[in-house]
Amino acid sequence: MAQTTKVRVWDAPTRCFHWTLVALVFFCWLTQEKGWMELHFLSGEAVLALVLFRIGWGFVGSQTARFAAFLKHPMAALHHLKDLPKREPDTELGHNAAGGWMVLGLLGLLLLQVGTGMFANDDESFIEGPLRHLVSKGISDLAGKVHEASFALIQIAVALHVLAIMVYLVLKGHNLVRPMILGTKEIAGPVTHPTMVGPLRAIVLLAVAAAAVWALVHTI
Repeated sequence: MAQTTKVRVWDAPTRCFHWTLVALVFFCWLTQEKGWMELHFLSGEAVLALVLFRIGWGFVGSQTARFAAFLKHPMAALHHLKDLPKREPDTELGHNAAGGWMVLGLLGLLLLQVGTGMFANDDESFIEGPLRHLVSKGISDLAGKVHEASFALIQIAVALHVLAIMVYLVLKGHNLVRPMILGTKEIAGPVTHPTMVGPLRAIVLLAVAAAAVWALVHTI
């Protein structure tokens, strides 16, 4: 057995972002299914604020949350996936090379989903996104189609994400969920503890993101 060290790998803002986003994406789907469009729009705006926060946190947040820490060359991701069946000690402080690209892809899909929803319309229910008035009917119709297609892609990405978590647990013995709940995990080998940023910076960043979304939706 390799010697392990208990390390704090995820700060509270990153963990809160992760689980709040999970709940909001589910709520967006539920409100669409139920026809609760006012709540659907509000939840979409909340998702946008969270995604903008996470993008900002990827530059000014704690060490493991920064894009520079987990976005590796694509070949590094392929090399990591090649070694996936190997059962070995966990040495990753944050996202691994493949997981980093999954995070970036999910953020991109969520931006596409919310962005197209802002301009989309529904001819049957006469419901329009808050920025529908800024574009032509043709562009709005296209935005609606992309909005529908991008949610299907998000569902696929989420399914792959859950599958990857299960594969890591079964094949490698790595529990990826517990650290995202507790913030800590056991790391094999010598460890340099990552630098964590205090919550005040996260609060200010989230407030700025929320204010930007409010201004976008209500003043344009």
